[in-house]
Amino acid sequence: MPTPQVVAVSRDQTHRFSKVPVDSITLVAGLGVLGDAHAGTLVQHRSRVRRNPNQPNLRQVHLLQAEIFDDARAMGYELHAGDLGENILTADLDLLGLPTGTLLDLGGPVVRLTGLRNPCVQINTFRAGLMKVVLSRADGTPSEQPAPSTASAKHSTTHVIRKAGVMAVVDRGGDVVPGQAITVTLPDTRTPLKPV
Repeated sequence: MPTPQVVAVSRDQTHRFSKVPVDSITLVAGLGVLGDAHAGTLVQHRSRVRRNPNQPNLRQVHLLQAEIFDDARAMGYELHAGDLGENILTADLDLLGLPTGTLLDLGGPVVRLTGLRNPCVQINTFRAGLMKVVLSRADGTPSEQPAPSTASAKHSTTHVIRKAGVMAVVDRGGDVVPGQAITVTLPDTRTPLKPV
């Protein structure tokens, strides 16, 4: 079985959908990616800031599985590192199957998974119809309907599978570069990831 690894790293100082691939990123404990618009102890995503600017930032680092690019290609979309707004692109690691609280050692820096990225309509704005790559119904069929927000999801009877990556906070800082092996430490209690 291949060793999980970092494929690419990206950041962006402004609030845009995509991020810019770089040679390395620096993670700062409790803050996120140095020089990234989403770094901070309090929530930085604009929609969440509008709702409550005093929420803790559980979305400091966005990780995405590179295998989603294969799914995208099969549906006619060519994607590259940073296109979906991720900070860290991984390979050979089932990010979506990991439980909340999982620690990922990225060659020194450590992030703790907090939840799933909830795909939003910006994905279809980036590329028309792209939502169907990162969102599907429980039976596996692609869906172009945005996932319900966290508040309304508990009232929804439609189960959707979110494949747009996972969110994390930084437990131990340091530099992350492509090619670094990823070591996984599972928590004692296995709670499935939910949208954050």
